[in-house]
Amino acid sequence: MALPDLRVDLINAQYELQSAGFPVILLIGADDRLAADKLIDTLNEWMDARYIDTRWFGPRRPEERAYPPFWRYWRELPAAGRIGLFAGAWATNPVGERIFGRLGAADFQRRLEHIRQLEKTLADDGTLLLKFWLHLPPDEQRQRARAAHKNKNKYWKFDEEDRKAYQILDRVLPLCRQLIRATDTDSCPWRLVQTSDPRQANLTIATTLLRSLRQRLEPVADKPVSPASRPAAGDGKKPLQAVDLNARLDYDTYKTKLVKQQRKIHRRTAKAARHGLCSVLVFEGWDAAGKGGAIRRLTRAMSARHYRVIPIAAPSDEELAHHYLWRFWRQLPQAGSLTIFDRSWYGRVLVERVEGLADESAWRRAYREINDFEAQLVESGINVQKFWLHIDADEQLRRFQAREQTLYKKYKITTDDYRNRDKWEQYMRAVNEMVERTSTTAAPWHLIPANDKRFARVRVARIVSRGLKRQLDR
Repeated sequence: MALPDLRVDLINAQYELQSAGFPVILLIGADDRLAADKLIDTLNEWMDARYIDTRWFGPRRPEERAYPPFWRYWRELPAAGRIGLFAGAWATNPVGERIFGRLGAADFQRRLEHIRQLEKTLADDGTLLLKFWLHLPPDEQRQRARAAHKNKNKYWKFDEEDRKAYQILDRVLPLCRQLIRATDTDSCPWRLVQTSDPRQANLTIATTLLRSLRQRLEPVADKPVSPASRPAAGDGKKPLQAVDLNARLDYDTYKTKLVKQQRKIHRRTAKAARHGLCSVLVFEGWDAAGKGGAIRRLTRAMSARHYRVIPIAAPSDEELAHHYLWRFWRQLPQAGSLTIFDRSWYGRVLVERVEGLADESAWRRAYREINDFEAQLVESGINVQKFWLHIDADEQLRRFQAREQTLYKKYKITTDDYRNRDKWEQYMRAVNEMVERTSTTAAPWHLIPANDKRFARVRVARIVSRGLKRQLDR
């Protein structure tokens, strides 16, 4: 294809993409940095740069090291209809961290597994992910380095960073090959492009991009998932049945125990802040189960400098244009702080499942995606605690009726609350399966008996206090 025609077709495909409802990511990995820079410049020239989100991901900056490694990638994911051009990113950063001793061998292998999970998560959600590795044979790289040393005027783009890279080439290439082999999958294969002829390499990548866009933009018939390919439903266990809803505390005992835990939480959150330690608390539960009251008893014990409460409602248009986990990655706590999610990413396997807002394949794969997400948080040193506040249907009805008689609580009751009661059994099945599939050693669920609000608040405070202590004792 002639270059003028290729450029016109690429731009037309970009415009079609804007209304197609899926994002595109071009992941550029390379052992030839000069070729990668030239490719990125060329693609921005050949296409409409207004609709390309170009991001260079070098070594993590100090502020980025305060978050899990994949935090910065999730923050920059392109919205549906846009192209994200990612240079380096998870394609090369783990190699650099391994070379310079920031990742041990076991940590490197875990990072590769998280890469596979991330790419599968994006592909399953509809992202067109194209991965290109730009390779220049070692002999040619050394020849270029020698030429650049002799003629700095001609090779003025060859800088000190390139010189350092060539000095450790023999150590880098085996790790690059290991990363490529480990992350080359059927759904997200690597495309190796030799850069001895940079112009031909750029044409190859641009043509592949155009062909892939055209294939995805062509309307295809929906393919129903066959029953045999669906994961099995829950195994019949009912974790919620084991919760003792008769647990009670009298008022005096409640006040004594709560204040004791609040004092501990106050000291421990302040100490965690001084040491730069983070926590994520997740609150889920039935409507009127007392999540807000339990959260308020926690925050009263903390300085407002040290925490944020994030109430999760229906996603905005911007959030709907991204993977559902995108908005939660963006809200992770900074070093030394604590974030409380009043409802969370578990909406995908609860309300979205029951109300039909996510198809079955989407909410079933969410269990794997959520477990990987939380594993990354824990591996980064974040204290993750998850609470399900459990009440029975009779207690919920009593609380609904009480709210309707209380002026400052009437706003909490809507027709949706009563409509959801009609689906109580469906929600019970969804919660039970959620607990079975996402209660892990690193991030277990705490099922809180909440028919008695006093008991629930003290139980939550004690668990939070102990979690902070474990984190501080590491």
